[in-house]
Amino acid sequence: METLEYTDVNAHIVTRCKAGDRKAQYELYKLYSKAMFNVSMRITNDYTEAEDVLQESFLSAFKELGTFKGDSTFGSWLKRIVINKSITKVRSRRLQVVPMEDYMEVADEGPELDEEEMQYKVESIRRAIQKLPDGYRVVLSLYLLEGYDHGEIADILSISEATSKSQYSRARKKLLGLMEEEAFLA
Repeated sequence: METLEYTDVNAHIVTRCKAGDRKAQYELYKLYSKAMFNVSMRITNDYTEAEDVLQESFLSAFKELGTFKGDSTFGSWLKRIVINKSITKVRSRRLQVVPMEDYMEVADEGPELDEEEMQYKVESIRRAIQKLPDGYRVVLSLYLLEGYDHGEIADILSISEATSKSQYSRARKKLLGLMEEEAFLA
């Protein structure tokens, strides 16, 4: 089996950070802050909390930079920190994961959309995701938007894989309902 190699294009900046270069820290912040803020925002669904998570994550990353081994990109290592801190922030609001016994997949393929319709749909989906309960939104965001599988989500949230799947299924159903509701009201 062939192994794939990756190149972290920002490894030289990370090396400078490890050497205590403050300008390099600022460079990394500029490179990753917007994307990491968006990750946190999707999970916390709160602008102020996402800002706090972003700052806490960068502080932790720079403080613990010596533990970064380079076996992944700095961005993926930082993203994991952001996700964990975002989940902790949501849990501090008493995240409740709703159990469900069965799991169902829902698939819906629609017609092609022009650019304006696509932007409207994207905005509609974003608004609907923001309305989801915390437990649903966290699992949906981690699975659909961050690319984690249910096993990884189960580990991150300390839940069973079946619970992750059921939360995702319920989140999708609720999301579709919210979007239908919005379309009906529009």
